[in-house]
Amino acid sequence: MKKLKIITALFLFSAIFIGCKKNKMTTSKLNLNITGLQDLGANYKYEGWIIVNGGPVSTGTFTVDGSGNLSKTSFDVDADQLSMASDFVLTIEPFPDVDPSPSSTHIVAGSFSGNTAAVSIADSKALGTNFASATGKYILATPTNGSGTNEKSGIWFLDLGSGSPMQGLQLPVLPSGWMYEGWTVIGGQPVTSGRFTSAMGADLSAPFSSTMNPGPPFPGEDYLQNAPSGLTFPTDISGGVAVISVEPEPDNSPMPFLLKPLVGMIPAGAMDHTTYNMSLNLSTLPSGTASR
Repeated sequence: MKKLKIITALFLFSAIFIGCKKNKMTTSKLNLNITGLQDLGANYKYEGWIIVNGGPVSTGTFTVDGSGNLSKTSFDVDADQLSMASDFVLTIEPFPDVDPSPSSTHIVAGSFSGNTAAVSIADSKALGTNFASATGKYILATPTNGSGTNEKSGIWFLDLGSGSPMQGLQLPVLPSGWMYEGWTVIGGQPVTSGRFTSAMGADLSAPFSSTMNPGPPFPGEDYLQNAPSGLTFPTDISGGVAVISVEPEPDNSPMPFLLKPLVGMIPAGAMDHTTYNMSLNLSTLPSGTASR
């Protein structure tokens, strides 16, 4: 009887040992080499995902410091899932994050070719464009307080080349999780002109404009009241910079995000109600590789 109990115990131990060994996950390394990312602040992190049989599998989170260095570049991932992955996607996630699914804010992505995926914002699983076709025009004016008053203290992204106000921005449609935002750099300080999804129609806010008159049906802002700390409104924005950025939604920061596809230097002697052109600013867009 004692011998039988020992044999039974050994059998059960062997079964448990073999079962544990069979259930132990084998991992492989996923390595990221991505440049052009920025610090998201304390309330957001980047998270990588592989797409396996059409579904997302998290590869882990990381942060980026002020110099663009990733806090982590190598991740342990289930070997079978990694070998079957068709794509890699990088998202921006809130921290702490209570939702196990990826957010809709996909910043770079790419399909695996062999063991490497070249990732960029232009991939269809990210923003779907590199903004190479974007164009921008703007004027200085302050229509919300009437004509002829502080006309160099406002910016409107429209085109007066035909003699009548026309659409000044030609921009790709953004996917869910992203919005455009206009900015004027005044005295070295970026000040918003409002967030928008369409270059036709007013943007979503007018925190600095007068309430005397409505603004034109285009993105823009009159800098006439409620000046941020360090600035005085009305002002003269000549010599500043006009910027169109692409912002996460929800936004990680009140400052401009790293994606700034259009930039225009406002001439020091700028004339009001004169159309000025913006230039493409695509040299620092995030890109890189995910390798397995």
